[in-house]
Amino acid sequence: MPRPKGFDPTEVLDAAVGTFWRKGYAATSAQDLVDGTGLGRGSLYNTFSGKRQLFSQALRRYEETSATRVEEMLAAPGTIRARIRRVLMDVVDDELDSSDAHRGCLAVNAALELGGVDDEVTARVRHNFERVENAFHAEFAAAREQGEIGGERDPRALARFTLASMYGLRVLGKTADRQALVQVVETTIQAL
Repeated sequence: MPRPKGFDPTEVLDAAVGTFWRKGYAATSAQDLVDGTGLGRGSLYNTFSGKRQLFSQALRRYEETSATRVEEMLAAPGTIRARIRRVLMDVVDDELDSSDAHRGCLAVNAALELGGVDDEVTARVRHNFERVENAFHAEFAAAREQGEIGGERDPRALARFTLASMYGLRVLGKTADRQALVQVVETTIQAL
């Protein structure tokens, strides 16, 4: 009879997300994962089958938390522009938070490191991006229906533009200062 696990797999996944987020996939060693999660190698590999599978599950977990956060901010009251500004400023604040400054977005980092090279990672990141894009699209479509944005505006194009701005902030956040990032936010809002 198998022995019950003495740890919470979700907590381990959250710790693995943090480790991969700080170091990237290739630079993360098995020892980094042991140190980051507090589990022994045997427990890690028995539960997650290896670094590659743990990374895939970490990306899925990251999507659950990051995309849900965007969806929740978009569901809050306010005009479409106010809600989009809130989402984008959350990215700016996150990028400049001294405890995790310049780490970017795990999905963007994975896309830059493995996108187009690793089919599974590419598909997982694409799913993450599509989920956020669809959340933006739904809000822009509703805003057009309510007359908040012009009827000639394409909600899908606006969603993709906003997505590109949001993930661009993640990349710029690795080197840019607050003033530059806020300028991107304000220019994005003006373009909507």
